[in-house]
Amino acid sequence: MDSISKIFEQNEEKQSLQKTNQSFEEFLSTLPRDYGWTPLFDCYLYQGCWYYPFFLRGVIAAQQHFEAQPTDIFLCSVPKSGTTWLKALAFAIVTRKKYSDLSSHPLLSTMPHECIPFLEVDVVSKEHANQTAGVPLLATHIPYHSLPKSIISGGCKIVYIFRDPKDAFVSLWHFMIRLAPKDATYISLEAALELFCKGVSYYGPYWDHVLSFWKASKEAPQRVLLLVYEEMRKDPLPSVKNLADFIGHPFSVEEENEGALQKIVDFCSFENLSDLDVNKKGNYRPGNSAGIENSAFFRMGKIGDWRSHLTPEMAKQLDKITREKFGGTDLPSYVTDENTHGN
Repeated sequence: MDSISKIFEQNEEKQSLQKTNQSFEEFLSTLPRDYGWTPLFDCYLYQGCWYYPFFLRGVIAAQQHFEAQPTDIFLCSVPKSGTTWLKALAFAIVTRKKYSDLSSHPLLSTMPHECIPFLEVDVVSKEHANQTAGVPLLATHIPYHSLPKSIISGGCKIVYIFRDPKDAFVSLWHFMIRLAPKDATYISLEAALELFCKGVSYYGPYWDHVLSFWKASKEAPQRVLLLVYEEMRKDPLPSVKNLADFIGHPFSVEEENEGALQKIVDFCSFENLSDLDVNKKGNYRPGNSAGIENSAFFRMGKIGDWRSHLTPEMAKQLDKITREKFGGTDLPSYVTDENTHGN
């Protein structure tokens, strides 16, 4: 190609990108809008879910262009519900024969989010055009009803993890503080709670997000597996064994007898992962509007941390919504006894 042709091609690409950006901004202006918990972004309501513009662009791109393979396995979650842990476990399960010697395991030098790309960020932006070689794992926070059609029609396996909304809320609040510029006034817990209860949160409403996957798991249990964070933390072995079976990488009797399952559970524990240098230092997606310090993904990993932050009235407010939303389902109630609310 001669230099003049290259210039014309570059100009056409630039004009196409400008047109795409302009049309996206125009589309954005038609959507309901609210405060995004941070001075960096507002959030916008699309197909019943609240998104930051950066993520919404990726969601729409995925819906329009992403073609899932039948062998793809999707790790799904509402934010701050165990995503990082689930990624580590799934990656370790799928690659356990390749990395039987844990001293050379990628998770020692690479944070879980870099081992398994996010569909609406890494994949559509071509930063991770393909998954880690030989690993059919992808992650997303997109609610079930908005997933690209090829994921559903292709029969892909979907694993969904969720947790107590009170803990999810507190964890999200801390995460958004980490996202805010150091000189910015961050959102108060009270203001964040008001938005969260209205459903206005990063990929919220929380309850609708969980329900979308719960319904899918009832309609197609062979394709959609629900994991409860609290159950996994209290007794990880059965849940991790179930996870391995579901995604088609079961542990053999011999492996179990040799302690392979326990080995992965210990290796991927919050305590071990959070103590690794790679997860204490460095940045995830540096220079990107979705970038953040690696350590932000390893704050507590604790059940019931909400008790150190929420007043009894705040907890009751969240419990009331949970009771209304999850009533009539077999989801955990997460409603706390009156005598145990508060600090």
